[in-house]
This record gives sequence, structure tokens and C-alpha cells, in this order.
Amino acid sequence: MSKRELKKYIVNLTKNQLEEQILDLYNRFKNVKDFYDFAFNPKEDKLLEECKFKISKEYFPVNGRKAKMRRSTAHKYIRQFKLLGVESSIIADVMLYNIEIAQTYSSEHYIKQESFYLSIFKSYDEAIGFLRENRLLNEFKTRIDKIVDECYRQNWFNKNGFQQLAEF
Repeated sequence: MSKRELKKYIVNLTKNQLEEQILDLYNRFKNVKDFYDFAFNPKEDKLLEECKFKISKEYFPVNGRKAKMRRSTAHKYIRQFKLLGVESSIIADVMLYNIEIAQTYSSEHYIKQESFYLSIFKSYDEAIGFLRENRLLNEFKTRIDKIVDECYRQNWFNKNGFQQLAEF
């Protein structure tokens, strides 16, 4: 069904029918429930705190297990935040936090897999793109510089790529 067809359909519904359909969607689909829960009670601070905790658990598990270091955990939250319409600076904070926590982990543990460094670079590239797109580069310049400095301090093989992206 196209957006145009949907508009035609909605116009022909009574107020009660429309209310029933929205309530049905709310009950059936978690994404709709999440959207309305956030729209009417946006607890961005709580969401951010929960998000950062789960990302940090990927690298520093609470129960002493082996670190999983999955990039996908942060990206799941970033996608969710974008869908909910969370403020851009909060999304940028999560993007940079993901890189920073990975760097903290790699400063304490030797990582020989090149894929780790490539993955973090990809996250960094996406973060810089997001910051440019939302005109937030100056607001986060200090954190970006620290990320680049840490790449050099740890002697990452792709440190020059980090440096090049940071030049704006």
C-alpha cells in the first residue's frame, strides 16, 4: 500500500475506528509501542545510560566472561535512537562512546585481529559523517582529537586514516 492509498483509507475512517487501529498497532508491534512510549515520555538520559552500559558490557563484561566486542550492539541502539527521533547530539555521543570504549579495551588487551581495527575505523567514519551531516563537528572536536591521539598512542595500523577523517 502506498502512502497516498493509506491517506485515502485514513480519511474515510471515523475517529473511533482510527483510535482502535492505533491501539491495535500499539499492542501488536513493539516498535510502535516504543515510539509512543518515547514520544510521550522521552527519558533520553535513561536511554543513554542504558545504552552506554550495554556497550561497555561488550568490552568489559560484569560477570567476568570473555569480552564479545560486538559493534552491532552500539549500532542497534544508534538505529533505534534515529527511529525514535532522539536528539542528534545524543546519537553522536553514543557513536563516539562506542569508539572510546573499544580504545579503552584495546589499551588494556592486545588485539591481533585486523578486523577489530577496521571495524572501529568504520564506526569512526560513520560517526564523522553523522557529525558533519548534523553540523556537530565543532561540538565534539575535543573527543575526536582524543580518539585520534589514542590511535597514535596505541600505534594502530590505520591511525593515519583516523587523522585524515578528523581534518575538517
